[in-house]
Amino acid sequence: MAEMDTSGGGGHKKGPGVKKGKKLSTRVDLTPMVDLGFLLITFFIFTTTMSQPTAFKLFLPDDRTTPENQNKAKESGALTLLLGKDNNVFYYEGILKADATGTNFKSSNFKEIRDVIIHKKQTTDTADLVVVIKPNDESTYKNVVDILDEMSINMIKRYALVDITPDEDKLIRITEGEPAPAGQ
Repeated sequence: MAEMDTSGGGGHKKGPGVKKGKKLSTRVDLTPMVDLGFLLITFFIFTTTMSQPTAFKLFLPDDRTTPENQNKAKESGALTLLLGKDNNVFYYEGILKADATGTNFKSSNFKEIRDVIIHKKQTTDTADLVVVIKPNDESTYKNVVDILDEMSINMIKRYALVDITPDEDKLIRITEGEPAPAGQ
């Protein structure tokens, strides 16, 4: 509490020879204020809600269908995204073709891949659209998260994260200009 010193001169006499009265001093005791501060901090800590964890919604295959048909997709509705090093994204539609007639293997980056996904979504029936994501050894975790974010942004319901095949990895390395590892 606040205390005031009230001792001191009794009258209000002025003139020569009259002693001046002592000035009153105030002293504020802050102990109750500290107690109140700790009570408020405790109150706010106990009444706040902690941040809720966020997660992707996971759509699983229907259990009622036969197991051999659960993972099949139409070739016309499949889009395969291959993640390479330095934020490179390679893609092909349907089955990978690398023969005398040419190849359907194309190169892109994260800025342009959204247009590819949107175009595929517009030209394909929603029930047939499946995006297969295949990161190679040199792609980063950030790239995988970014491509999963693209699936969420573009509202792609069916996508799968799959291991890359040796032929696809070899094709990525050749396209990036480095030799394929020995044994492939």
